[in-house]
Amino acid sequence: MLNYTLPQLLKTLVAQNASDLHISVDTPPRLRVHGHLVPLDLPPLAPEDSKHLCYSVLTEEQKKGFETHKELDLAFSVKGVARFRANIFTQKGNISGAFRLIPFQIKALTDLGFPATLYDLCELPRGLVLVTGPTGSGKSTTLAAMIDYINEKRRDHIVTIEDPIEFVHTHKNCSIDQRELGSDTVSFARALKSVLRQDPDVVLIGEMRDLETISLAITTAETGHLVFGTLHTNSCVSSITRLVDVFPSHQQPQVRTQLSFTLMGVLSQLLNPKIGGGRVCSYELMAPNTAIRAAIRDDKLHLIYSMMQTGQDVSGMITMNQSLARLVEKGVIDREMAESKSPDVDELHNILEKRSMSAMAQQNKIMGRAAGFGNGAPGPGKGGKR
Repeated sequence: MLNYTLPQLLKTLVAQNASDLHISVDTPPRLRVHGHLVPLDLPPLAPEDSKHLCYSVLTEEQKKGFETHKELDLAFSVKGVARFRANIFTQKGNISGAFRLIPFQIKALTDLGFPATLYDLCELPRGLVLVTGPTGSGKSTTLAAMIDYINEKRRDHIVTIEDPIEFVHTHKNCSIDQRELGSDTVSFARALKSVLRQDPDVVLIGEMRDLETISLAITTAETGHLVFGTLHTNSCVSSITRLVDVFPSHQQPQVRTQLSFTLMGVLSQLLNPKIGGGRVCSYELMAPNTAIRAAIRDDKLHLIYSMMQTGQDVSGMITMNQSLARLVEKGVIDREMAESKSPDVDELHNILEKRSMSAMAQQNKIMGRAAGFGNGAPGPGKGGKR
């Protein structure tokens, strides 16, 4: 018989600044700390122990659903601790669980280190905004911060469709309704079909999984609503490709045309271990200009990356390599970590080399001024005594 409970394990998770708890048989419970799994100093779990821990947070209805489908998504709160998202599943006939921390306190956009372009996206009256990245990249935290910003700054009706509800929002200047798959609606597509009758201004789609959901999301954005959605893609260009490729080939030209008008921004992000502990977000941000919209419409997506690299002072766009290079320069992450997360290591090396040379030239200029050169004083070879 176990001498600890799941809430006690989750309290340990919070105390150790971990992000996830893993429950599985034949191994102790493990915490993900700064991106790495660390076993707790506990005996390995027997099959009945793993089942007991995972079942302890399920209602009878959830247990029946899990035993029918062999997997279950849910979210729950532990009073005085935090909120958690969980996935209960079976492996080799045994029951396992993965539990993700969702803090009660929603982080402000100012705390996440994103540029002003992201605030501009939150203030748009209409259009489609995507937040993308692999599992565990912080998409939910970013979206929660964006919705919270809208909730404070605007006077609108926000409707979220989630699986499950993660961050819980309260009514501020906006009215906000959060709908959960299973308990509040049967599917993303069904909820999106009825959302236009709910007088929304802003719609959040927890995951754009299939053709019908993506099609309805684009249509909702076209009809004058601000729509936020997520994709499990690793770059801005691959996000557009995913949206288009989900449609049959004969519909893709029409979809590209729709996206060229409705797509307002794509944020693709990663979480990286920091030097000294903790994690920091690197990101790629695209805010389509006229040239990018034409490239989307004309099926020239391969040109978009180079367009993102130019005119960034005006557009606010940034590539993943540029973001990683900034973090290396600031000493937040090491060069090896940046290389492991880079989509193009050679390009990253070039960026770092150019910035290093620029910094060196600037330093030499400052040293020259300190020595009296460049401020009117004669230097060597310019009429001064040698």
